[in-house]
Amino acid sequence: MTAETNGARRRLAGGVVAATHNAGKLRELRELLAPHGVEAAGAAELSLAEPEETGTTFRDNAVIKADAAARASGRPALADDSGLCVEALGGQPGIYSARWASGSKDFAAAMARVERELLAAGAPRPWRAHFVSALALAWPDGRIETFEGRVDGELVFPPRGTLGFGYDPIFRPDGHARTFGEMSSEEKHGIPADGSTALSHRARAFQMFARECL
Repeated sequence: MTAETNGARRRLAGGVVAATHNAGKLRELRELLAPHGVEAAGAAELSLAEPEETGTTFRDNAVIKADAAARASGRPALADDSGLCVEALGGQPGIYSARWASGSKDFAAAMARVERELLAAGAPRPWRAHFVSALALAWPDGRIETFEGRVDGELVFPPRGTLGFGYDPIFRPDGHARTFGEMSSEEKHGIPADGSTALSHRARAFQMFARECL
């Protein structure tokens, strides 16, 4: 462990800003950080503005959010940018996953749009898709570290399950019979005690982050 890493861990022990205004994402980040004794204050709780996400990749947008929160708060900030990429739709909605749900965050409408567009495209089943999560840890001095995780699976309609958030009810990860919307938080993004690969995209990105920073 380098002196720089040791210093980062000591500073993170004082908590981080979770650079998100999404309640579901904040909950998952807190659940992932809790076993490491790291508390997270949400950007909305600190009255931080939401920066415009002008990046062209998940990593770009995670960096924009984390950097803005770190500079505004004077504290280390952790941001996630994630989304659903549907193969038959050329990777859409991708970085625009939240925008497909509109300003009202109507993910039922967003999931219905995914199905409509797949049917309109005449895409053969199974409808393959993957979730991507990019995590960015930003420091007030401008230093930034990034980590990315991915999970592959198939889309199912109608949506199944009321757990999780976003597109979880239509995504069934490979090797599982249930959608993310039918899984508990622990099953979806709990990190195995034996160090094996976690299930969700966010948990996989978090595993990389934890190895370096926690």
